Amino acid sequence: MPEAHEPIPEHHAHLSADEAHLARLGYKQDLNRSWSGFSNFAISFSIISILAGCFTNFGAGFNNGGPISVSWSWPILSLFILIIGFTMSELVSAYPTSGGIYWWASKLGGPGAGFFTGWLNLIGLVAVTAGVSYGCATFIDLTISTYSESYAADYSLTRVFIIFVIVLAAASVLNIFSSHLMAVMNNVSVWWHVIGASVIVLILLLVPDQHQSFSYVFTERFNNSGYFNGENSTLSFWFIIVPFGFLLTQYTITGFDACAHLSEETSSASMAAAKGIWRSIFYSGLGGYILLLCVVFAIPNDSNGDPDNAGVGAGGVAYIFVQSMDKNWATLVLFISASAQFFCATSCLTSASRMTFAFSRDKAIPGSSIWSKLTSTRVPANAVIGVAVAAAVVTLPALIKVNVGTDEEPLIIPVAFYAVTSIAVIGLYAAFAIPIYLRWRMGDAFQVGAWNNGAKYKWMNPVAVAEIVIVLLYLMMPTLPGGNPFSDSDFEWKFVNYSPIVTVGTFLLLLIWWQASAKKWFRGPISNIDPEVAQLLDD
Repeated sequence: MPEAHEPIPEHHAHLSADEAHLARLGYKQDLNRSWSGFSNFAISFSIISILAGCFTNFGAGFNNGGPISVSWSWPILSLFILIIGFTMSELVSAYPTSGGIYWWASKLGGPGAGFFTGWLNLIGLVAVTAGVSYGCATFIDLTISTYSESYAADYSLTRVFIIFVIVLAAASVLNIFSSHLMAVMNNVSVWWHVIGASVIVLILLLVPDQHQSFSYVFTERFNNSGYFNGENSTLSFWFIIVPFGFLLTQYTITGFDACAHLSEETSSASMAAAKGIWRSIFYSGLGGYILLLCVVFAIPNDSNGDPDNAGVGAGGVAYIFVQSMDKNWATLVLFISASAQFFCATSCLTSASRMTFAFSRDKAIPGSSIWSKLTSTRVPANAVIGVAVAAAVVTLPALIKVNVGTDEEPLIIPVAFYAVTSIAVIGLYAAFAIPIYLRWRMGDAFQVGAWNNGAKYKWMNPVAVAEIVIVLLYLMMPTLPGGNPFSDSDFEWKFVNYSPIVTVGTFLLLLIWWQASAKKWFRGPISNIDPEVAQLLDD
């Protein structure tokens, strides 16, 4: 594999600095390098999307711990994720390729590490595209339902799924049309998120007639998980139930590897992509915390004058908006969020398609020649379509209604949605952990890029890997008693958190494939630079 820091001879002056760096990594400039540093930051900021994950997974945090799962878990986990981001910024600065995480693992750990990292990353990217697109469809449906009672009366999971498919189709068309259009959309998306979140914060502060106390927001805790008879003061509550709520933060602040996947289309990528990763995490963590605190402060009271924890637990943020303000204000807030989520879904599809293109370019995916093919505008259209179809398939269980309440008092839990988002977190963060660990193992022999952590990698990388392992173990646990075959509750498959089945099952299939065949022919990244450049590199 070419060395990233071998010098390009000066007489090969027609290569730009970015093209020269890419050539040292073994690739010619196939994709259109039309993205600015701001656009690179923008795609990760858009994929993180505080107006998406903060709202769609609010129930995961709120029901598993109560307000403290928002007011305390979010900032603590955000700090750890920022450390993860710093370690990945260092890697992308040294190796700014579309393969991103997969390429880093291959470079630092060999073909086997690259193979499994690439597939975990791809699974995570498909799942995050599915989760965000389904969340967008849900909020589109909620927006219209809030404004129209007749539309709301005909609610069905099938209707939401149809909207979901339309969202995927629209995002696919936009992605196929032009890479430059995606850069422009992501720039617009940043300002939509910033202005939109600011508007929502102001609405939540000024419009509701009453707000909860600081004591409620920062100390109130409860257990709506169904486990441990609702206990909220035992060790089981703190070390099992509250961590179930980590999905809110860990899912929201993910997808920042998009900066790496778009690095071959970004100018001054060695610095721009590195800054894009950690800045997207930092600003999303800060903005998301302010937004979530305002949501919790706006929780309405029930008929007894107490915080309506039961209503919020069942209805999520939409219930808060509808109950704490009039229909027009609630519709506006939901519309802002739904629009932001469409930007997010489109960006997710961009990132996933670039990873598919890069992984296929190195022959790691069956049908590689199809997925690595570019259009006349240098867009991997087949990869876009393939990811969209896979996202739709993995979300099919969302058509199954899951009621953990009674017929008289139904409590519908989006088990499939939480499972898909868990798959996204497991796939993406597990893929992140491999090159982060390998870089730490390499020590000072690692040749850093223009942006690096200096000696701080010695503690940052182990901390990052430890956080990932701990959180992923929690996300693979059964989150409902009915989905736990070892609990006293009646077990039913519709309650099952199928994220570990998909991720572990896929990993076992990949292991079999690797042992039986792939290790014999897969050699990691394949150089595609022109013979002239290859000769110059060898000089």
